[in-house]
Amino acid sequence: MAGAAAGTAGEWKLLVSLERLAAHGWIDPAHLTELSERVALIDYADVRQHKLPLLREAARNFLERAAGNAQARFEHFCADNDWWLEDFVLFDALRDRHNGVPWNQWPRELARREPEALEAVRSALASELALGRVIQFAFWEQWHALRFYCAQHSIRVVGDIAIFVAYDSVDVWTHRDLFRLKENLEPEVVSGVPPDAFSANGQRWGNPLYDWNAMRSRGYDWWIRRLSWATQTCDYIRLDHFRGFEQFWEIPASEPTAIHGRWVDGPKDDFFNKLKEALGGLPFFAEDLGYITPEVHALRERHNIPGMAVLQFGFGDPGAHMYLPHRLTPNRVIYTGTHDNDTTLGWWNSSATEHERQAAKAYTGCCEEGINWAMIRVAQASVASLSVVPLQDVLGLGSEARLNTPSRYEGNYHWRYQPGSLTHNLSEKLAALAEVTDRLPQPVPLPKDEDFAA
Repeated sequence: MAGAAAGTAGEWKLLVSLERLAAHGWIDPAHLTELSERVALIDYADVRQHKLPLLREAARNFLERAAGNAQARFEHFCADNDWWLEDFVLFDALRDRHNGVPWNQWPRELARREPEALEAVRSALASELALGRVIQFAFWEQWHALRFYCAQHSIRVVGDIAIFVAYDSVDVWTHRDLFRLKENLEPEVVSGVPPDAFSANGQRWGNPLYDWNAMRSRGYDWWIRRLSWATQTCDYIRLDHFRGFEQFWEIPASEPTAIHGRWVDGPKDDFFNKLKEALGGLPFFAEDLGYITPEVHALRERHNIPGMAVLQFGFGDPGAHMYLPHRLTPNRVIYTGTHDNDTTLGWWNSSATEHERQAAKAYTGCCEEGINWAMIRVAQASVASLSVVPLQDVLGLGSEARLNTPSRYEGNYHWRYQPGSLTHNLSEKLAALAEVTDRLPQPVPLPKDEDFAA
């Protein structure tokens, strides 16, 4: 969802179900035959080529002949989401018009958002903006219909908020005063992490850094809106790179690596106090993996925000044992592995050291079911308040099903779940484990029951 993702016109459109749009009369079902057959891995370029024209066709049909109740819901959606929707659909349309080049390479008057230029281009692109609003509305309705269905079945949805946003994003274009940009609109400093045992050059992520003084002077309103949106669309929120709220690594944008950076204080308690006041609580848990200082742990604990533990990290030297269940408290979320890790079988077969494998065998009593199920049982049986198991581990898949490799810019998020993979035997196995470990689903408050285009 664009407002939640706070990013560019990325892959979110590809998640809209054309079949459901066809069921509601937005598009002729016969046109769906143009879609590619399901394959094991996602080919984003192929999906974009075939799906985006159909989405636009569906949006045009909606504008021409939507029923009264659907039109009313659409108008209500546009009014409620005006604070991000109008800027986003304009940004999306302008990127298309300028062949996808970053916003700072647009004509100067558009890059600097001069009011007369924006007014003129809104008029020139009126039809494109209308289609963009409808596609956003379609995503919104389908997402909320999915959430309603999940709540009916006692399923909670976990979202993820990245601490930083991309430079080529509607947020930076619209709120340049909240980011550390130079007069020529390029970043002055960018994000990353310093060199460590895994990377001699560190990681230069390249996101523009926030001007936290400007954020503070505005009462963190940009963050409050962003996180308020997230809490409306998910039940729990994972805060990525929690350390950055205490201290973040600042790299001069001119530096090609992360070596010549420095630690700079983040907003700390002031930020979370304002969030708690605005949101009525902090429904978050923190990604606090890697080298974390005592100050970061103290910040998280002062605000009662659970941290994370990843089993794959727990079998190295004794310092790594902090991730194992016997060292945890209920105020934790345990993972067998995350989207940034290899699958458990992939880790076991490719990257785990012999020492780690022996330690894991000793700890889990690895059995005939395989290391993936041994790790699942250990995670589920822990005292951690939440246990997260990637579907690839449930299905016993190897490195071919890995989702993401950090610092690799291509080839990520291509794995696709294949319908039929979740068998009755697997569901019974998961249910029995959930029952004995006291992790049976509890009732979930139903979201507002609206007439979603399910």
